[in-house]
Amino acid sequence: MLSINKILLPVDYPGTSLGVIRQAARVAEQFHSEIVLLHVLTARSRAAGVPEQGPALAQWDLLAEITRSAEETQERSIGSVLGNLTVYRVLARGGVADVIVRTAHKERVDLVMMPSRGHTFCQFLLGSVTARVLCESQCPVWTDAYAEEVEPRGLTIGSILCAVDLTPHDRKTVSWAAHLAAEFGARLTLAHVTPSIESWGPGGGYVHSRQKDALVGDASRRIAEHQKAMDIKANVIVGSGDVSTTLCQAAKQVNADLLVTGCHPYGGRLRTHGYGTICAIPIPVLSV
Repeated sequence: MLSINKILLPVDYPGTSLGVIRQAARVAEQFHSEIVLLHVLTARSRAAGVPEQGPALAQWDLLAEITRSAEETQERSIGSVLGNLTVYRVLARGGVADVIVRTAHKERVDLVMMPSRGHTFCQFLLGSVTARVLCESQCPVWTDAYAEEVEPRGLTIGSILCAVDLTPHDRKTVSWAAHLAAEFGARLTLAHVTPSIESWGPGGGYVHSRQKDALVGDASRRIAEHQKAMDIKANVIVGSGDVSTTLCQAAKQVNADLLVTGCHPYGGRLRTHGYGTICAIPIPVLSV
């Protein structure tokens, strides 16, 4: 069975992402996990009144300040959401990615859950910082929905979409997705995206239907073998073309609440399109 004993939750301050806090609280509640609430000191947080060092910093209560700020914006539920959980507060200095990776290793966490937008975290999906968090952490990384139009929300999981790349890493990815689906009583759908079989000429685009059918058929057969070997029953979607676009369409089709993908740390087309998928899809993404 899947065990999530400790969750690392990096947060901005001020401007904390309340959505990912609610999601982390829901996962922690389900798996009886401890939460390590991490804030990396920045010029912005120091300007907001976070002490820089000494006894004042040691006594500064990050969780209490987040709760107070949330109440000022009518988010009064945050205190009660975290109230019955075991939460450890960690304040640290240094490069944000370095500190997250180092803390994840030091605390031996099973999962990193972090926002994908914010004054600090906007950079995570725009360059090398994201790559370091995803590739250097020794555990899966959960990122909250990136799309600007998505309202912060808690976590209700009724449908999970799991993207597979037909590589050996799929076994770990599917295992996480299947265990989460069982834990939350959610529907599970496996999705694979084949390369686009299309050529262009004077008359426009032309899809090589036979080659496409062959790719789709082969992928369906191999996914069926995966399910049989792992004793898993799931719906299957096989599409072709752009990975991010096709996965977004699949997520909408099955009304998915969470995408589990095998792009962490390496893995074919899913790894190549990992950041694009996180940025494009309007639901949380768990990179295993």
